[in-house]
Amino acid sequence: MGSLKKSSLWALPLLCFFIVFSNNGVNASHKIFPELQSISPVDVKNVHRTGYHFQPPKNWINDPNAPMYYNGEYHLFYQYNPYGSVWGNIVWAHSVSTDMINWIALEPAIYPSKVFDKYGTWSGSATILPSNKPIILYTGIIDANQTQVQNYAIPADLSDPFLSKWIKPDNNPLIVGDMSINKTQFRDPTTAWLGRDGYWRTLMGTRWVNKGIALLYKSKDFMKWIKVQHPFHSVDDTGNWECPDFFPVLLHGTNGLDPSYKGKNVKYALKVSLDVTRFEYYTVGTYDTKKDRYIPDNTSIDGWKGLRLDYGNFYASKSFYDPSKKRRITWGWANESDTVDDDVKKGWAGIMASPRKLWLDPSGKQLVQWPVEELETLREKKVHLSNCKLNKGDKIEVKGITPAQADVEVTFSFKSLDKAEPFDPSWTDFYPQDVCAIKGSTVQGGLGPFGLLTLASEKLEEYTPVFFRVFKAQDKYKVLMCSDASRSTLENATTMYKPSFAGYVDVDLEKTKRLSLRSLIDHSVVESFGAGGKTCITSRVYPTLAIYDNAHLFAFNNGTEAIKIKTLKAWSMGKPKMNGLFGHSSY
Repeated sequence: MGSLKKSSLWALPLLCFFIVFSNNGVNASHKIFPELQSISPVDVKNVHRTGYHFQPPKNWINDPNAPMYYNGEYHLFYQYNPYGSVWGNIVWAHSVSTDMINWIALEPAIYPSKVFDKYGTWSGSATILPSNKPIILYTGIIDANQTQVQNYAIPADLSDPFLSKWIKPDNNPLIVGDMSINKTQFRDPTTAWLGRDGYWRTLMGTRWVNKGIALLYKSKDFMKWIKVQHPFHSVDDTGNWECPDFFPVLLHGTNGLDPSYKGKNVKYALKVSLDVTRFEYYTVGTYDTKKDRYIPDNTSIDGWKGLRLDYGNFYASKSFYDPSKKRRITWGWANESDTVDDDVKKGWAGIMASPRKLWLDPSGKQLVQWPVEELETLREKKVHLSNCKLNKGDKIEVKGITPAQADVEVTFSFKSLDKAEPFDPSWTDFYPQDVCAIKGSTVQGGLGPFGLLTLASEKLEEYTPVFFRVFKAQDKYKVLMCSDASRSTLENATTMYKPSFAGYVDVDLEKTKRLSLRSLIDHSVVESFGAGGKTCITSRVYPTLAIYDNAHLFAFNNGTEAIKIKTLKAWSMGKPKMNGLFGHSSY
């Protein structure tokens, strides 16, 4: 049995009914530290390691590669340094799972060994051919000048349930850039799709001067590829495009689609990772199959101020179609926000954000993401709170769970929008995170700020607030969602990256007068989903006081409009089997 304890900034009475029970910052491109990349950790520090997010036992990881479902197993490959906790010595690590929660680590699947990838084996994707044979396309680095080509690898033994061995045939590389291509920024092939004309297609990310470009290649047999003359899509002044992802989404419902789907009632999404900003952007639009061009809808901003899959520390995502549950799943990399020296000392760097189901919002204007349902199998002790009023300055502590490793779902409601603050017209040119930096959780507002104080110390010397703030902008309301790391730790105040991440949430408050929030809290990551997954923000934080049993969780309101916690459910999260070794591994 647990309890909920009322704590107050300005002590005011609350009316609550609750039940407690058990139910069991980032560098652009790759900054190289040659003197550090082969320093193997002697003692791995566990204080900020995650409990249920994907990570190997030690060392550096980055981009998720070639996620796929094959014959009952989920496969995740990822960029990995077997010898140190900074970027370098990159191989394709390989893990398998039956549920995307518990993982077994195998031997690295792909590593530099041939003339066509001697200097690097970089990101790529998997395609399941019609004969039920998986094939991986990946970027190989062929010389010290970082000339990039596209190679393929295939399983050595299809009868092996884990596909533990992969071979790289000698007819590689399959794709070599012509004279029109920037060969040092020509990488990250997508999952291929089969067109009505019988040709396979895949995209590569690149740039020309400062124009970001997705190049399209076609092949009849998956071996001989020809570049389509015009770009599949491009945008001026966006810099190099990395890790493109392109897939169809149904107009109605939450089911996913195979990338080769040829039916009706679909739109398409194009996602790119921008090397300059280290954020991911996407648009929703149409695919002209006759001209082989992608055209974003006029409701999608095509550039730096466009929609993001995640407004926080989330990059190089890769999605795949899961035929076992007819859904599209996306994986993203959450890099560290501490220093390189910190990473060397702790012996590890990088995690994967939780696997998320992805679909098109009923409005047709944006994608929605939600943690896969399998994650709920880790829920243990539960706290349930309902009908709790938060006046200005109130906060309530959620007790009875483990706040350092938890899953929290809360719905806030309010009676009126009258106290929404005016939206300053000068903010129109700002990014949402700039507005959040101005209007933080401690700045009293009208309707908001209200939300959660995660990974908080008892006396709030440090905490990471995740909250909403509502503004009135001319004839409509703007909802800002923030995850503010600026007060997340007492250490490294000048060197650690502690941003105020934020995004706007597209909801009709006049109709519902409520906002929902889900936060996955896991020691050094707070992964939050606003309004059912319309806006997502991942923060990496490193509390000094709020660790292990000394972490606390609060719901709060710092606006003049009273807020009601309509319902709050919070669970302690168990620890899955995370990359235990299978056989002899280079881990």
